[in-house]
Amino acid sequence: MPTPEPDLPRRPIWLIWLLLGIGAGSGYLLFGERWPAAAVALLVDVAAGVMTVVGVRRNRPADARAWLIFAAGQILWVAADLMYAGREVLGYRNAIPSLPDAFYLAAYPLLAIGLFRLSRERWLRRSAGIIDVSIVAVSLAVVYWVFVIGPTATDATRPGLTRLVMIGYPTAGIILFAVVAPIVVRPGRHTPSMWLLTVGSALTLICNFVYTMFPGALAHAAGVVYAGYLIANVCWTAAALHPSMRESPAEPVHTGFGRARFGLLAGAMLLVPAVMLIRRTESMRHLGWLVVGLGSALLILLTLARLFGFVHEVRQQADRLGDLAMHDDLTGLANRRSFEQAVRTAMVTGTPQVAEVDLADFKNINDRFGRAVADRALIAVARLLARTVAGPIVVARIGGDEFALLVPDATTAETDAVVKQVMDALRRPLAVGEDELLLNARVGVAGADGVADAGELLRRADTALDATKTQGSRYRRYRPDLDEHANVAARLGADLRHALDDEQFRLVYQPIVALPSGHTVAVEALVRWQHPVRGTVSPVEFVPAAERTGLIVELGAWIMRTACAQAAQWQDTLGPGAPGYVSVNVSAHQLAQPDFAGFVASVLQTTGLSPAHLLVEVTETAVFGGGVAVETLEQLRRLGIRIALDDFGTGHSSLGLLQTVPVDVLKVDKSFVDNVTMAGRHAVLAEALIKVSNGLGLDAVAEGVETAEQAEELYRLGYRFAQGYYFGRPVTEPASFTHPAAQTQAAA
Repeated sequence: MPTPEPDLPRRPIWLIWLLLGIGAGSGYLLFGERWPAAAVALLVDVAAGVMTVVGVRRNRPADARAWLIFAAGQILWVAADLMYAGREVLGYRNAIPSLPDAFYLAAYPLLAIGLFRLSRERWLRRSAGIIDVSIVAVSLAVVYWVFVIGPTATDATRPGLTRLVMIGYPTAGIILFAVVAPIVVRPGRHTPSMWLLTVGSALTLICNFVYTMFPGALAHAAGVVYAGYLIANVCWTAAALHPSMRESPAEPVHTGFGRARFGLLAGAMLLVPAVMLIRRTESMRHLGWLVVGLGSALLILLTLARLFGFVHEVRQQADRLGDLAMHDDLTGLANRRSFEQAVRTAMVTGTPQVAEVDLADFKNINDRFGRAVADRALIAVARLLARTVAGPIVVARIGGDEFALLVPDATTAETDAVVKQVMDALRRPLAVGEDELLLNARVGVAGADGVADAGELLRRADTALDATKTQGSRYRRYRPDLDEHANVAARLGADLRHALDDEQFRLVYQPIVALPSGHTVAVEALVRWQHPVRGTVSPVEFVPAAERTGLIVELGAWIMRTACAQAAQWQDTLGPGAPGYVSVNVSAHQLAQPDFAGFVASVLQTTGLSPAHLLVEVTETAVFGGGVAVETLEQLRRLGIRIALDDFGTGHSSLGLLQTVPVDVLKVDKSFVDNVTMAGRHAVLAEALIKVSNGLGLDAVAEGVETAEQAEELYRLGYRFAQGYYFGRPVTEPASFTHPAAQTQAAA
């Protein structure tokens, strides 16, 4: 089987073509119209139309039709060249006008239409771009009329058709150049293809002027003129062959007066007074005052229109910027700044009420479904709120997953009715694409009674919302006593910071025992805070505060390091008598940290504790949303660390989690243990959970065991591990880890 040839880079055909065309033009300059140079130039000219079509097929531009129209103009041009050469060979005189002139002039409209389409962008379709082209065209037209077209049109020594053709060539050149010149000086990057089109158009304008206005010069410098035409045609074809012809001209940031554009327009407008100065000594008959006056008036009108359009665009941009500054770019609702302004206005004319809405656990949606779905959910919530409320109520998005409602001149009852509508609407599953999301809203409300400042009203609503988070409720209306609770919470957060810095925390360990012996098989690490002033602070109080402030991550890291170091020490000193593993609680915030599994691995390496002697406890709510939390647990599992679901059975979808979360141990919640000794349905759930655990090959630990009767009943149902005050309270020393019943058995 032959070895395939390596792919070679595509050669720059446009450059080869351009060099070939310039060489042919140089032949004209060196050898004049001798037949070898003329033949080569004619072949290049004929190939130009074909190569333009090749370039279109090769590069596949967005607007292929524009290039094909331009190629059609080139083909007409080539047909005129062939006729011109044929007439020369046959001995006919190519005077103006002749048959080739008809084809040349017929080519210009197609060339101009093609150029216009190629250079046409949104900016040109705006009035500003069209006015710029018109200013250049009118200015050049005035100059040509005074110096070229006027004298030619009134020259009675020439036939009318001759004068018409002589006027047509420079007019066509003006149109071509007027189309591309404003494109070149506009802001933004210009493609090589556009530059080649511009050069070709400029050369055509110059050659047309010389060809028609100085026929006598053709006898001595015809090669220069024909070479210019040839190179112009070659440039156009090179533009079609260049890869940049696929691109549209870069969209400018604005259509204002850049330096180049200002110079072009200023120069164009100064042409008319320059004509008047140059011709100031001649008679009125030759000057053409009517044309100059009309041209000047038209230029003034175009300039005024240009300035008016520029000012109008600036105003539109200012309005757009103002709109962006006052609206949320994702949902289109009013943003916080706009909402605060609306509150201030409403307080001037009445007593408004403000409700702040927070989407509980929205972060789980972001983690589980990704940012795109979360954004679509926020958009759907915004639309739902806008549909739910009516009248003069202002709806705003004031934070990531926080919205706000302004109810002007409303009573407490009216506002509560609006809030109830919103909460009822958000309780229903929300369709987001192919997913249905269940969102729960927390709402804090404050009224403007006795409030003189809009900022204070918003603060009160925010305080009420914070109270829903700390107290686990869904709705709170502001009361003055909430400020005291908020101050306590703020002080508690500051005290937590000091507690971490001053090492005020300590760990205690509660035994996890085997049933029925009560022998300690493991311990759970629990954190305690000994405040220097307040004394012992309950975890029920400070753990939620640590989660709100984000300090739970730092506190959790300290717990992990301390518990692993203690467990490693027990393994070294107690040997087989040491607890089999230490169980450490990990929060959702910790699981969301980048490379949390890497942090745990480094702790194990530093302390020397085997992964088999560590168990990580997570709550069902921490992993309910899936996403990063579950990925972190899978990484911990790969390290050899076991995973436990704490408070199992109390979450939203406990059994469903067993299919998605890597689990080794189920810690059955105390609520299933409390009434396990009572007859009837109370023991059914506890029995069902142990059957689920056994069926899945998981260890089950019954939490909150407080009596011997509970321990015996749990053992009868099939539980082999338990934890609770009956077996021992959390302590700091392992000497007391053995249950009295186990100690009695050991003594016997």
